[in-house]
Amino acid sequence: MASGKGTVAKYIENKYFAKSHKFSAPLRDVLSRIYVSNNRKNMQELSFALRQLFGQDLLAKTISQDVENDKNLVVVVDGIRRFADIKYLKHLPGFKLVYITADIKTRYERMTKRGENDDEENKTFEQFQLDNQAEPESEIPRVGETADATINNNGSQEELYEQIDKIINN
Repeated sequence: MASGKGTVAKYIENKYFAKSHKFSAPLRDVLSRIYVSNNRKNMQELSFALRQLFGQDLLAKTISQDVENDKNLVVVVDGIRRFADIKYLKHLPGFKLVYITADIKTRYERMTKRGENDDEENKTFEQFQLDNQAEPESEIPRVGETADATINNNGSQEELYEQIDKIINN
């Protein structure tokens, strides 16, 4: 959470004319459609329920199909958290898994400033730490160990952009 995935996606969209697909988008769509708050807890519960009903790889199938239908030369997938999430993506031509990391205090400060979800602005550091131990976050470090590249996003925005350019141009 708040490691910089969205910032990386926007940079790649702007510089490399890419299209971005977020794993949270289908969940946000459903929550908005049924007029339920788009907060982390609701997205986690909806994700869990959908995966229980339709399989752990439901969102992976959805995003993979979105990527396959995308005509852009460069496509970014934001929000991979589980091995099931890359089950179909890893077979697509040119797929690169990039792990973006930052220390927990930096991520907490970013999250409370951005207000992406309804419940983030007033979240305490202790609540954020608990969120980091929740089921959706638990597999991320192991998935990150299998990444083709790792971005450390504890530095400046310029340093972040340099790391992104190096990965894309290799």
